[in-house]
Amino acid sequence: MAESTTKRRLAVDVGGTFIDYVLLDETTGEVVVEKQPATASNLLNEFMTGIERLPVPLSEIELLIHGTTVALNTLVQLRGAKTGLLTTKGFRDVLELGRGGRPDMFDLQITAPEPLVERKLRREIGERLAADGGVVRPVDFDEVKREVDFLVGQGVKAVAITFLHSYKNPKHEQLVAEYVRSTYPDLSVSVSSELVREWREFERTSTTVINAFTQPHFAGYAGAVEAATRENGLANPIAFLRSNGGVMPISAAQRRPVDTLGSGPAGGVVGARALLAATPYRNGICADVGGTTYDVALIRDGEVVERSETIVEGRPIMGSVIDIVSVGAGGGSIASINPLSGTLKVGPESAGAHPGPACFGHGGTEPTVTDAQVILQMLDPDRFLGRRMTLDRERAEHAIIGALGDGASVVEHAAGIVAVAQANMANAIRQMTTQRGLDPREFVMISFGGGGGLFAAGVSEELGVRTVLVPPAAAGFSAWGMLTSDYREDATVTVSVPITTETYPLITRQLKELHAEATAALGGYGFPLDRVECSYSAEIRFAGQEHTLSTPVDAAVVEDDALELLGELPAQFAAQHRERYGHGDPEALTEVVTLRCRAIAPVVRPAFPTPPTVSEVTPVTSRDIWFPATGWCRDVPVYERADLGLGVTINGPAVVDEWTTTVIVPPAWNARIDQTGNLELTFDGKGSVR
Repeated sequence: MAESTTKRRLAVDVGGTFIDYVLLDETTGEVVVEKQPATASNLLNEFMTGIERLPVPLSEIELLIHGTTVALNTLVQLRGAKTGLLTTKGFRDVLELGRGGRPDMFDLQITAPEPLVERKLRREIGERLAADGGVVRPVDFDEVKREVDFLVGQGVKAVAITFLHSYKNPKHEQLVAEYVRSTYPDLSVSVSSELVREWREFERTSTTVINAFTQPHFAGYAGAVEAATRENGLANPIAFLRSNGGVMPISAAQRRPVDTLGSGPAGGVVGARALLAATPYRNGICADVGGTTYDVALIRDGEVVERSETIVEGRPIMGSVIDIVSVGAGGGSIASINPLSGTLKVGPESAGAHPGPACFGHGGTEPTVTDAQVILQMLDPDRFLGRRMTLDRERAEHAIIGALGDGASVVEHAAGIVAVAQANMANAIRQMTTQRGLDPREFVMISFGGGGGLFAAGVSEELGVRTVLVPPAAAGFSAWGMLTSDYREDATVTVSVPITTETYPLITRQLKELHAEATAALGGYGFPLDRVECSYSAEIRFAGQEHTLSTPVDAAVVEDDALELLGELPAQFAAQHRERYGHGDPEALTEVVTLRCRAIAPVVRPAFPTPPTVSEVTPVTSRDIWFPATGWCRDVPVYERADLGLGVTINGPAVVDEWTTTVIVPPAWNARIDQTGNLELTFDGKGSVR
C-alpha cells in the first residue's frame, strides 16, 4: 500500500443516533472529535456534513476508516434485496426448518423469523457431493439455466448459492456462480464457499443468504460514500470495519457486507484493547453506552474475546466476531409500563436521534433514559453537547408523567427509569462474566460512548468492580478505536478429526493452507507479506459432544513444523472446559472440528500523550444531583475534564464534563487522570455526602 506524505487518519462511526468523527494527526498526536446526528433517511448527507466541519480537507487524509450499521439495519428492518437461493436438490427447506430449537423455552408466544427467501424462490439444483467432497452427481446445467432464468423472471436482484458439503469441495458452487455472473452480470451473487468454509448446513445457508440479502443496498451505500468523498478530494484508501475488529478495503466490504453486521461496537472494543495495553491492567469489561444499546465485551489477558458464530434477529451468522452482548439500554431507550405485569420497563425500543428524547425538543413524546437524567440533574440542560443543544426539562417532565402516570413524583419515576436501565446493564455484564465462571471483580471497566460516564460507577459498584477507566473523548471512542484496528483476514476450514499422532500431519497441512489463503488475501490489498502476522486456533470438543471451545494453536506448528506441540491441545482444551463448565478430563479423546488462521497487517497505533501536571483544579459550577445510593446531593462540584491533569484527585460526589459526555463520580468514589490520559474512577468508600 502506497505511503502518503500526509499523516492524518480519519475514522467515522455511524451509530443509531449519532455519527462520530475522530481525526488523528500521527505527527503531533493531536485528536479532533466531531459529532453529527444520524438519520437513516438522510445518512449520506449527514455523513458529509460532519466531514465538512473538520479542520482539514479530505485531500489531506491518509486513510478513511468507516464503521457503519447499514448492513445491520438493512437486515433488522427487512429492507434488503429480493433474494433467491440455489441449493442441492432436497435441501431448499433447510433455511426454514433450521435446528428446531427454542431460544427461550418459557416464551409461549415465540415465533421463528420468516425466511429471507420465500419458498418459491428457493430453487433446487441436481448436483451432489459426498461428505468428504467427492462428486456423487455432477452439476446439471440444464437445471441451472432453467432455475436461474426463473429467479430473474421473478424479479430477484440477489442470488445465494449453497450446496451440500461445499465446504469440503467448492467446485460445484464455483461453476454455478461463474455461469450466473457471466449470464446476468447485474445480479448480486453470494457463494457459501467464498464466505465460510465450515460445516452446519443451516448456519452456512443462513450466512450466505444474509450476505446476498444485504449486499445490493450496502454496496450502493458504500459506493455513494466513495463517490462523495472522492468528489470532495479524498485520494487515499477507504476501509470498513469488520465485526471482528479488523478492517478491510471498501471493495471487500462491498462483496462481504455480512462481515460488517457487528462492526458498530467493535471499534470501541479494539480501542479498549489498545488502551488497556498502556496500563497495568490485563482484564477489562468494555461497556459502550450509545443512544440505542448498551454493548458489553471482554478483554482477557490483553486479548479481545471472540466467538465463531453470532445470531441477529434469530438468524445465525458464521464467522469470527467479537463476543458482544447487547441490551436495549441506551440514552434513547424508551420507558413504559408493561401492560401485562404493570411494572416499569426500559427499552429495547429507542427514540433514536429523530425525534429523540422528549427533552431534545424535536417532536419526541415518549420518556427516555436521557429525559430521566435531565430530571435528576445528572445532565446539565444548558451544557449539553458543548452548548450546541439545550435540553428542555419541562418536556421531559411531561413525557414521563404522561407515560408513567401521576402515582409517583416525576423524580421518583425518573429514579426508577435510571435504576431499571442500570440493572439491565449489570445483567448484561453478568451474562459475560458470572454466567461463564468469571468474577467481574477481577476486571476493570472501560466505559465509553456518549452515556458511558453517566452509568459507569453505578454499574461497577453493583458488580463489585472497583476501577473504571473513561478514555478521553469517550463519546467518540469507538471511532478512535478504529484507528487502532489492523487490516485482517480470517481463513477457516472444517476437518473433524481426532487429535492423535496419526492426524498431526493432516492438521498441520490444513493450517498451512489456511496461512497461504489468509496472507494471499492481505497481499492482494497491497501489503508486503513480511508485514503480515498470523495466529492460529482450533475449535475442539470431547468426542461425542456437539459444541466446541476455541483453543490457541502454537504458531511454531506451522512456521517450524513443530508437530509435537499439537499434543498439548487436549490438556489446554480440558483446562478451558474445566474453567467454563467445572469439569474436563485431559486424558479423554478430543476432536478438532474447525481450524482457523487469523492474518493481520498491523497499523501504526495512536500514541497516548502524557497529560500535563496540575497542582489544583477549580470547579466551573455546581448543581444538586440525585444519586441512587444517597438521593439528592447538594452543590455537587462540576469540573471541566480539560482542566484536569496528573497530580489531582477529585473526591465524589462530583461531575466531570466534556463537550460530548458527562462523567458522574458518586459518593464513595474518587477520580484522577492517569498516565495515559484516562479518567480513572476508583471506589474507596470514603466519599462525602454534601
